[in-house]
Amino acid sequence: MRYVSLDLETTGGNPLRHQILELAAVVEDTRNLLPLAELPYFRRVVRHPELTGTAGALALNAGLLQELARKEPNPELCTPQELLPQLREFLLAQGFRPDKKDCVAVTMAGKNIASFDLGFLRELPGYGTLVRAEPAMLDPAAFYLNWRKDTRLPTMQICKARAGFEDTTVAHQALADALDVVQLLRPFYAFPAYQQVPADGKGE
Repeated sequence: MRYVSLDLETTGGNPLRHQILELAAVVEDTRNLLPLAELPYFRRVVRHPELTGTAGALALNAGLLQELARKEPNPELCTPQELLPQLREFLLAQGFRPDKKDCVAVTMAGKNIASFDLGFLRELPGYGTLVRAEPAMLDPAAFYLNWRKDTRLPTMQICKARAGFEDTTVAHQALADALDVVQLLRPFYAFPAYQQVPADGKGE
């Protein structure tokens, strides 16, 4: 299958009040694996007339704010109104096809994508008509959950540690984080979880 690993950086956690600063999307084809550095990707930084955000989120994204403040031309810069039309063009160029309503629907993956990123995507002009996420979404946390010890889904840092990453820090940069999600999911392509479940469902 093919899926899109998508990550956002925002000015806060409220989709109705805060704004997307950066979006990155990486296309993964599980039948034709490429080195991570060669995967097709889309990245945009999003310029708003004014920003509303929390101190923590703005501090975390200081580098993005500096990029947005520069005056020189930036091919990865767009407005909120341009973001989904440009993402759609990227997806079409990668061979994704629109449905009967001319909307490009893709399976999306990401850490907390259903509870966080999707809320912001839904507020963008064109969501649901130009681009939309399929209802089922992939979150690597479910693949790295310790069912007997964890009391909540593991964080990205814990997922990376359990996967054996040498560097377990979270970049909080959209493209790097989207690529981390692909790397976290790849071990499960060859060994699907359902094949490890006995027919009686009882396990060993």
